[in-house]
Amino acid sequence: MPGSRLLTTDDWPEAELRAAVLAGELVPVGPCWASPATPQDPALRATAASWVFGDARLVASGRTAAWIWGAASRPPDPVEASVPPQLRIAVGPGLHLREVALRPDDVVRLGSVQTVVTTPARTAVDLLRTPGYWDPERAAAVDGLLTIGAVTVDELHARLSGLGTIPMARQAERRLRGLLSAR
Repeated sequence: MPGSRLLTTDDWPEAELRAAVLAGELVPVGPCWASPATPQDPALRATAASWVFGDARLVASGRTAAWIWGAASRPPDPVEASVPPQLRIAVGPGLHLREVALRPDDVVRLGSVQTVVTTPARTAVDLLRTPGYWDPERAAAVDGLLTIGAVTVDELHARLSGLGTIPMARQAERRLRGLLSAR
């Protein structure tokens, strides 16, 4: 990652990086490390996520995007990313990949390597629409996006209402109501 404010195991052995953390010289940033004086902003976290991706065509999404925006304290394991439905990519076990159609206004580019990340609103909608078990980590990520002001309740209601009859739209609205009533 040339020009990055991050260190990785490509730069130093992991044991030395972890020793530097114990010495107070570095702090972890997802799968990477940085100086404690480096602001942990979305651009830095996006650059860290891109190191795991290894492919610029991947889009940080779901809980990974929530972490990048600052709505979660650590990235998920495995890291979550999306690709367009027509793209075929082989990924390792540390990466959960979803095929999803994204509009240009659903994504932004962040970080020193211009990682593509879903917007806070798209991230929240995707988390609310996750099929199956509504786990506490996803709920906390949506709540985090609301708490830090990255997205508003009105914006989420409007986005969910605009989904029409696509799968999980009504479930997403129920999850949002439940989340708001628990606040």
